Parts: sequence; structure tokens; C-alpha cells
Amino acid sequence: MPPHSPASAADVTLVLASASPARLATLRAAGIDPAVIVSDIDEDLVVADSLDRYGRLGPADIVLLLARAKCEEVASRTALSAVVIGCDSLLEIGGQVHGRPADAAEAVARWRWMRGRSGVLHTGHWVRDERDVDDGGGGGTLGATASTTVHFAEISDEEVERYVATGEPLRVAGAFTIDGLGGAFVTAIKGDHHTVVGLSLPLLRELLGELGIDWFDVASARGH
Repeated sequence: MPPHSPASAADVTLVLASASPARLATLRAAGIDPAVIVSDIDEDLVVADSLDRYGRLGPADIVLLLARAKCEEVASRTALSAVVIGCDSLLEIGGQVHGRPADAAEAVARWRWMRGRSGVLHTGHWVRDERDVDDGGGGGTLGATASTTVHFAEISDEEVERYVATGEPLRVAGAFTIDGLGGAFVTAIKGDHHTVVGLSLPLLRELLGELGIDWFDVASARGH
């Protein structure tokens, strides 16, 4: 009988607790094909409860708090033997913190204010090992926040209006993307560009490593 071989990619399932197409695309581009289970939490309530308990939170703490809440909510109801990851992103710029714009008017006003400026995109990550013991699960859980500086172009009022009219800024934290149409309005970044997309692959690799999971046991695209 042949000796036991290391776990194959199919043996370690990743569950993404997010509806974000960009996060899913980022994982798939890295050779990971996760199951997607969208979290069902009231983000405002989670933050308000934490403020009552612990006091003021910084942007990096808020995204980590929400990433953990999303991860734990999905982990509580998944029947899969898997590793669950939750993420959350916010843009910090000019002393203010921004998630997704509420509507087109807010997106236009925000872009008119942030054009020509620099901000920091914070993305919180939380992972939880929900694998069965027979699958190597250890029950560990941990998280961290990645932060990347983003420099925005000085764009015209017409460009702002036309960009917002596409609907893209209404779907993402900070009202911009770097992997879509909005990439034309980002002149430079300092840090991991995956963080701006919404999921840092280097940080995910580190967190999985802390749980004793090798990157190549999750990524199916080996030898690339």
C-alpha cells in the first residue's frame, strides 16, 4: 500500500464569506476556487455594539471587527469541512472613513472631494478553521488588517459624473476600483494592490500558515 501523500488542493476547501466579485476573482486568479456563502450581519449594529463595549475604534480595527463578524456568522451555519475567510474594507482619507456610497449623489460628492488626494485603503481579514478533525482541522481562528496607500488622479467634474453613472463606484468601498474602470483614476499605490481589490493574498497566505495550512494545499493552480 503506498505511503500517505500530502493533502491535495481538493482536500482543503475555502469558504469566502463575501458577495464581492472582486474578492472571488482574486482568489480564482490565484488558483483557489472557494465556496461562496454570503454573511448576514448588521454591520452598523456590530460596530455600535463594539463602541459601547470598548470605546472608539480606528479604521484598521473596524474592518477587522467586521471581517471577524462576517467570518464567524458564516462559520456558525456552514456544514462544510472548510476554512472560512471574512473580509471588510474601508477607505480612510482626510481624517474621514468611507465604505460604499449610499447613492449616486454621495459618490459624486465624495469623488469631487477626494480627487487629487491620497488615502489609505484598509482591508480586514479573519480566518477560521472549521475543518473536521479527520481533515486536519485544528479549530484555530485569527485575523489581521492590511493597509495600502492610494493616490487619486485630479479628474474633471465630467469624468466624475460619467464614472458614477456607470454604477461601479456604488458597489465598492471607497467608491473606486483598481481592477475595473476606476483604475484609470488611481495614479499610484504604496503597498499590496490586492488589499485595494479587497483581499490581500500575501496576508491570507500568512494567516493560513499560522493555522498550519500550506498555501499550495489551498491553491489548486500548482506549478504555475
